[in-house]
Amino acid sequence: MIKKLLSLIVITLVLFTPSVAQQPKIFTQNAEKGREKDPRVRVYMPATRIVAQSDLSGKWVQKAEELLKEGNGQAELINKDLTVMKSTREHQAFIVLDFGKEIHGGLQVVTGMMNTKDPASVRIRLGESVSEVMADVDTLTGATNDHAMRDFNVELPWLGSIELGNSGFRFVRIDLLTPDLELLIKEIRAIFIYRDIPYLGSFKSNDERLNQIWETGAYTVHLNMQQYLWDGIKRDRLVWVGDMHPEVMTINTVFGYNDVVPKSLDLIRNVTPIPAWMNGISSYSMWWIIIHRDWYKYQGNLEYLKAQRSYLIALLKHLNSKVDGNKENLDGNRFLDWPSSENPKAIHAGLQAMMVMSLDAGAELCEILGDKQTAAQCRSTVKKLKLHVPEIAESKQAAALMSMAGLINEKTADNFIAKDGVNGFSTFYGYYMLQAKAKAGNYQGAIDNIREYWGAMLDLGATTFWEDFNIEWLKNAGRIDEMPNEDKVDVHLCYGDYCYKKLRHSLAHGWASGPTAWLTEHVLGVSIEAPGSRVIKIRPNLGDLTVVEGTFPTPLGLVKIKHTKLPTGKIETIVEAPRGIKIIRE
Repeated sequence: MIKKLLSLIVITLVLFTPSVAQQPKIFTQNAEKGREKDPRVRVYMPATRIVAQSDLSGKWVQKAEELLKEGNGQAELINKDLTVMKSTREHQAFIVLDFGKEIHGGLQVVTGMMNTKDPASVRIRLGESVSEVMADVDTLTGATNDHAMRDFNVELPWLGSIELGNSGFRFVRIDLLTPDLELLIKEIRAIFIYRDIPYLGSFKSNDERLNQIWETGAYTVHLNMQQYLWDGIKRDRLVWVGDMHPEVMTINTVFGYNDVVPKSLDLIRNVTPIPAWMNGISSYSMWWIIIHRDWYKYQGNLEYLKAQRSYLIALLKHLNSKVDGNKENLDGNRFLDWPSSENPKAIHAGLQAMMVMSLDAGAELCEILGDKQTAAQCRSTVKKLKLHVPEIAESKQAAALMSMAGLINEKTADNFIAKDGVNGFSTFYGYYMLQAKAKAGNYQGAIDNIREYWGAMLDLGATTFWEDFNIEWLKNAGRIDEMPNEDKVDVHLCYGDYCYKKLRHSLAHGWASGPTAWLTEHVLGVSIEAPGSRVIKIRPNLGDLTVVEGTFPTPLGLVKIKHTKLPTGKIETIVEAPRGIKIIRE
């Protein structure tokens, strides 16, 4: 009897327990058609501090501190513990909130029971700095709504909630536009939209500044891992292939495999039929090849590499045709990075090096894919290109690339890059300047550059790394998380160049993450020697550090590493690796 009863219970549970992934019945006919699951999550966050408000008298803004409490997103009938804002035709109430760190997402506003049910009109401004959130959209300040709406008017409901905005920001300003109205606000929370993925890689040393720089680079890229891998979360919110290389190296270092990389690489491939250049820039098509080489090296997905075969070979043949004698003869937008964009000799030197590096990478991939003919053609072209060594043209970008390509002596490049310290660095090509210094064995010099250049952004209040930075901006500079002060230079408002002048400047740009990948590769000492990270050479370079430890993600699991500098100067190393990973100690 008991057996029969248990069987009946089991049958009942099977028949009537709903599937976890069950679709609402209304969607059963088109559950798969045209539907895409968002790979990201949404998290609601309260502000961490009140930066400013229109007055402190209590007349126009009351109980602003209520906005710092944890919320639940639900309007309530009790009308208690609310922030009150009042505006007249003469006085416009406002509040500026700080959410503690740069995030990507929007805003949730929950209101109370006002005296009138008419919607309350407010102006919302999202900003990466306090200066930006206080500015109007105009050409004088550079504040813009390009790529993402970050300055707009909206109506708030009576006793309800609204969700709005989609940009990169840390600060929010809300102005009450409706005169003679008492606005009751229960909550203003940020909606943080991001991929909920673990930080598998790690880096920890006895220098907290370096640790923070490593983490900031990782977080900057994480924010840009949206549906696709973007350049910046405020702008341009686009897939720029050249920008992707430092980002992909950081992803390899911190997150391991993530489908945002192949998805973004394929997007650009699919919209760029040869002979067009990716993003209209010849060097960006070359970066696509180099990224594929590095992605295969770290992740080892041969099937994915095979899917690139036809496009890759066609692109390599196209590049081989862009050589005049022994010089690159590339058309399209001839571009390396913005600071070097007005130096045609430096651009030629950089493109000459890029041709060598991309054709070398292409030859390597063709050999893996079994196309020996194209591989041989690439290597033959590389030999010709190496016969022409352009001048450095007073460009650290050119020096770095030519060193990496083997066109100039690594010591020569290092000496040139070392001139005037980090003057002439850029957040994008700074990564390759660090790589060139490592190639010359100047690890201490590179570590010092990281501390000074990337650390300076942290000193100015940054929680993510910027589209560009010039060390000269430090002179009498104010912090980006403080109200502009006449006695200090407003870094965000006063500086920038090219397409990122003044407040248009992105303060969360993934191409600036180079130190994260560099510190893991050269200080923690992780050198990938076989596809899929199956063979890893451990070659630490601690410089003036005494302890460095961290983890590195591979397709087979985490490698754990710890280096300790003994009183004798000798490095003691402990490595734990998953089965299938061969470790070579050096």
